[in-house]
Amino acid sequence: MNKNRQLKEAKVAEIKEKLEKAQGVVLANYQGLTVEEDTTLRKNLREAGVEYKVYKNNLVVLAANELGIQGLDAYLEGPVSIAFGYEDATAPARVLHTFAKDHKKLELKAGMVDGTVYDKAQVEKLATIPSKEVLIAKLLGSFKAPLSNLAYLLNAIKEKKESESAE
Repeated sequence: MNKNRQLKEAKVAEIKEKLEKAQGVVLANYQGLTVEEDTTLRKNLREAGVEYKVYKNNLVVLAANELGIQGLDAYLEGPVSIAFGYEDATAPARVLHTFAKDHKKLELKAGMVDGTVYDKAQVEKLATIPSKEVLIAKLLGSFKAPLSNLAYLLNAIKEKKESESAE
């Protein structure tokens, strides 16, 4: 087997591993970004725990096909970067969407969450979903509010009874 084929097979295996491991994946067209803009984007993605890579499209198509992922190959034309979110499925979409607002050269193409491929419009909707931590905090806050009100009410009743018995 020649060296070039071995390298391609290793890359396909790497891409497959990343696609399997990632909770959320977003494809974007990065053509036209300056080096400074790309560096800023990569920094923002790193801070959000998102891995950002550029692979040959045909290798990504091979990896997706081997995993049985349908529909991703339609978006793999031209220069495409891939953002992999391993802990938060919405993080890649959120960071790329926010960055694309200020940098029109970056264009979201598609995304994937749990093996389901989404188009650009659906990825933009996905970007508006808060992170898992924020959602958990909101949920806990909604649990806490009624309990706090109940504790306040019980304390008020107790204080009223104490003040009545003191009189």
